Amino acid sequence: MQTAHKIGLGAFILLMGASLLAMRPHAADDRAFRIARAHLKLASVSTADRRDVDYRLLDARLRQLMTKPTMVGMAVGVVENGRITFLQGYGETEAGSGDRVTPDTVFRWASTSKGVAATMVAKLSEQGKIRLDAPVADYAPDLRLPNGNERVATVGDLLSHRLGLYRNAYDNKLEEGQDPSFLRASLGQLSAVCAPGTCWDYQNIAYDASSEMVSRVTGLPYEQAVERYLFNPIGMSSGSVSLAGLESNRSWARPHTAGKRALPMVDTYYKVPGAAGINSNIKDMSLWMLAQMGEMPDVLDARVLNTVHAPYVVTPTERGRLRKFLERVGTAWYGYGWRSYDYAGHRIVGHRGGIRGYRSFILFDPEKKSGVVALWNSDTWQPGGLEFEVMDMIYHLPFRDWLELNKSAAESIAGADNEAEANNGDGGH
Repeated sequence: MQTAHKIGLGAFILLMGASLLAMRPHAADDRAFRIARAHLKLASVSTADRRDVDYRLLDARLRQLMTKPTMVGMAVGVVENGRITFLQGYGETEAGSGDRVTPDTVFRWASTSKGVAATMVAKLSEQGKIRLDAPVADYAPDLRLPNGNERVATVGDLLSHRLGLYRNAYDNKLEEGQDPSFLRASLGQLSAVCAPGTCWDYQNIAYDASSEMVSRVTGLPYEQAVERYLFNPIGMSSGSVSLAGLESNRSWARPHTAGKRALPMVDTYYKVPGAAGINSNIKDMSLWMLAQMGEMPDVLDARVLNTVHAPYVVTPTERGRLRKFLERVGTAWYGYGWRSYDYAGHRIVGHRGGIRGYRSFILFDPEKKSGVVALWNSDTWQPGGLEFEVMDMIYHLPFRDWLELNKSAAESIAGADNEAEANNGDGGH
């Protein structure tokens, strides 16, 4: 097995990033420096905390996965017992380049970004700056809904996709190049599919009203607000919310089709950053998962986490989409920017993201403080089975070939189950 990143390099990079923060004049940045410094230990890989996952088997499975013709590059992180226990890169940042993916390689999160926006709004709510039960119109005047429902739908309805719009409303227009603020205002011209709060349909354009709220309340561009109040104190030195932020990294993954054909870089979904705009390396995504597990209460306390992870609405179509895993998956819910599931009697929390050329997932058990994150740069959902293989190890459940590594493309239903999550350009589900 290749040697995972140890404490030296990761801690040095994190400390250097935090040191730069200390040079800034804003008091919040000074506080972020102090908090990030306290989190240095969490940024290192702890092999001593390995308990349940068979890492030799995991590495062998991932190496086999990377031989599939749909795979280009991938990075995986595992957390056990509240510590990072595995960080590894596989494959290439660009097909045929020979440039290897490492734990420092930056990818796009796609719709896994929604948990960042929801967490940011919940944090501002805890500070008394946003009311989750207030009409969305109070904080996001650009958003219009059918029948004037922006005065009826709450901030919580927005974060849980219960606005009464049809699924992925106007994503196609965003991909045609239309302005997202204009599109949010145009949503009012549609016909409602239900009253706000009474049905669930996934959104990207409307959901990004969350970033508008954050900017208006903090007085900062969304990227700066997220960096100041979340990324910097957590210690996410590679976290960014823009195309420039992605391309400025020494190592960053280029997008590809499932046939390994390189795709052009486009900024379409960076224009709705609350829905699909986050970038980071796998180490920082693992730190984000640790914070969501409650391991950084100085940044995200139990009240905020309980708010965003709560099961607000049952999503039976999600369970249907995961039919391959029904042996384990029970009820599926959506919270605020997060999904949760009954998995073999355990409550797990996570999200997936799919945008053209990139895929991602995060999945964890908040009680056991164990879970897995992954980022890859091709249009295939086959790696999605990994999340359940790791959870099966954590729960000591019988092995199942959820990755379908021994099946042909014709035999596998992984693609059929999961590709419905993302159109050619959308921010994934």
